[in-house]
Amino acid sequence: MTNHQKRLSVPKAWPVDRKTDTFTVKADAGPHGESGVPLVIVLRDVLGYVDSTKEARYAISEGNVKVNGDEIQDEGRPVGMFDILQFEERDEYYRIFPDEGGRLSLTPIDADAAASKLGRIVGKRHVPGGNTQLTLHDGQTLLVDSEGYSPKDSLVLQNDNNEIVAHFPYEEGALVTSVEGAHAGRIGEIINIEVTSGSADNIVVVEDLDGERFETIEEYVVVIDENFIEGGDDA
Repeated sequence: MTNHQKRLSVPKAWPVDRKTDTFTVKADAGPHGESGVPLVIVLRDVLGYVDSTKEARYAISEGNVKVNGDEIQDEGRPVGMFDILQFEERDEYYRIFPDEGGRLSLTPIDADAAASKLGRIVGKRHVPGGNTQLTLHDGQTLLVDSEGYSPKDSLVLQNDNNEIVAHFPYEEGALVTSVEGAHAGRIGEIINIEVTSGSADNIVVVEDLDGERFETIEEYVVVIDENFIEGGDDA
């Protein structure tokens, strides 16, 4: 299989220029599915820390790059929405966040905020033993002993032990960010959730931080909290 991906066909969330070269790096298998961006693209095309895949491989082999608290050894490791990037030698920390064009961008955060990450619940099922398994947007699974979580809720997890330190229900009044569609990157409060009949998507009415309202489908919004957008401590 080829290790290259045509730039014109990369997912729209990838932060790459589609008109410069024909090919870019292909993501390895891993979190975030097809939307996952190879780590080397972030290091080279976004941050400018390296000029080539070879340089990225060397930097990573030195243990200078962590994703969600884990030391990374593969420059093709996919990263995506809400992942935490840590460059401790530089004392730099970032959260991957969708910008207003829907492309993934880096939001600087402090070291305390880098100790945890946000996850959106996309699946819930009962497993043998009486526990409940939650699946998050990046494919991570968690076993919990409570029924108090629902799909579309958001959780904040400690990176070192996956402990749930905050839970934000999906409901009217919740603070959300739109991560896809025409309103990607906008942040606001849910004013109304319009439940539609049949298989049609539910519609969410959001009032943004400037007091303007917009509509989007609920699959495009993720619940966050106020500290999350300020680069501070999620918990």
